[in-house]
Parts: sequence; C-alpha cells; structure tokens
Amino acid sequence: MLKRLSRAIQRASSGRVTLVALAVFLAFTALVLPRQAASADAATGGAGAPDTAFFYSAEDLYAFAEAYGPDGRAAYVRARFTFDVAWPAVYTFFLATALSWLGRRAFAPVGPWGQVNLVPLLAALFDLLENASTSLVMARYPALTPGVATVAPFFSSVKWLFVAGSFALLPIVAGLALWRRSGRPKESR
Repeated sequence: MLKRLSRAIQRASSGRVTLVALAVFLAFTALVLPRQAASADAATGGAGAPDTAFFYSAEDLYAFAEAYGPDGRAAYVRARFTFDVAWPAVYTFFLATALSWLGRRAFAPVGPWGQVNLVPLLAALFDLLENASTSLVMARYPALTPGVATVAPFFSSVKWLFVAGSFALLPIVAGLALWRRSGRPKESR
C-alpha cells in the first residue's frame, strides 16, 4: 500500500506541479504565516504555543491553557482547525512533490529510497494528531484531559522530527540527483 501511495505521488509530481507547490509554499510562508503568527500572539497574550516547541510536558500544556484565558483558548482551537489544517497541507504538497520529482532523478525506480516522498506525509499526520490533542486539552480546560495531555507532546516532537527530516532530505536528494546526472555519459551529436 505504501509503495502504491509513493508511486502515485511520484506520477503526479511533474516539474510543473512541483513548481506550483513551491510557489504555494513560498506565498503561504510570506503572506499567511506572518499574519497568523501576529493574530495568535495577540489572541494568546504573547504566551507562545505548544505546537512550536520540540519539547514540552502535559503540565506545560496546561500552563499554556491557563495563560491563554477563555478567549485565547477559543482562538487557539479555531486556528488549529483552520490555519493549522491548511499549513500541513501546504508544506506536505511542496515537500512530497519536490522529494518525488528529485527522487526520480536521484534513485533507481525500484527500491526503498524511492519512498522518501512519504516522510512529509508522516509529518502532516503527526501535525494533525498534535492539533487534535492540544485542541481537546484547550477546549476542555479547566477540566483536565490527562491521557491526551500526555501524548500531545509526543505528537509534537515526532512531527518536528519528520518536518525537519523532510527539509533535510531536500538538499540531500537534490545533491544525489545532480551527482547522478553528472555521472551520465555525454551523448554524441
């Protein structure tokens, strides 16, 4: 099933689609992220956000909830189900298509490295799990949600590992694609 999903993404990842994904990613990063950050900062009183941290605890999550107040918690939950659904879709679209397009040039068509384009999907999955769990804690506060508050930091850490891993793979796969291309014999005219 994963091989089929990877191949489907590879087939859809033409140069044109990859350029569109890059343009959407850059536009979202330049236009939407700064506004969302300012809005979140205003709504939460500058208390920060758990989903931007690599490590935090359940107690830290409850401290964020307390610091936000009712309006800040409502804004946080709203943002998780609007902006923070769109953002993983945007970065996954870019990373999966870019890794697919470059991967076709870097790796043999068959083999485990051809599935490197699935790493961004794992980032998005854990991002959405993080959003759901932190939102549930915020929505229920001051009532405690101990099991969910305990797994939310795990989801955040794993999300960041896959996000960082996906971005780290880009130059590696690009370098391999260039190396493989430069190693091809020149065609005679």
